[in-house]
Amino acid sequence: MGSIKRLSPSEAREVLPDLVSLLQDIVQGGSSVGFLPPLIDETAEKFWLETIEDIKRNERVLLVYREDGRIIGTAQLALATRQNGLHRVEVQKMLVHSQHRKRGIGRALLNEVDSVARQLNRTLLVLDTEEGSAAENLYANCGYTRVGVIPQFALTTEGSLISTVVFYKILDSSL
Repeated sequence: MGSIKRLSPSEAREVLPDLVSLLQDIVQGGSSVGFLPPLIDETAEKFWLETIEDIKRNERVLLVYREDGRIIGTAQLALATRQNGLHRVEVQKMLVHSQHRKRGIGRALLNEVDSVARQLNRTLLVLDTEEGSAAENLYANCGYTRVGVIPQFALTTEGSLISTVVFYKILDSSL
């Protein structure tokens, strides 16, 4: 059984190779998550270093799921920083290593996302995912409401255009 931890900037730096490897596994497996294969080390590392800078500025939270000392899942909370949006967070980079899927890791990460959002007084969660993906079903099963589809939103790893589905979830602030 693994555990979930919120990483500080220094902790994230210490596990940078694991984060790079996880992102590469996801992209190689066909999920673009903003990248196209082959995802070279330098590009993946640059992304994680930018993420760490966002954490330093209190604009982002990085959660990792660790099992046997290895990071096999992540979720990020991108915190809205404008005065009129301080109740809002965007869930990003929900990643689970291809060899560890269908074990409840994604659901566990989403439960922790809810918990952290509540701790930060964030009550509206938004996200998007590839239409027809397993993640689409996961979000619906975890209480997210489907808003709609944006056609031709991004390139797939094969180079064709795919649609994205937008979801939201409102957390009960009294819990």
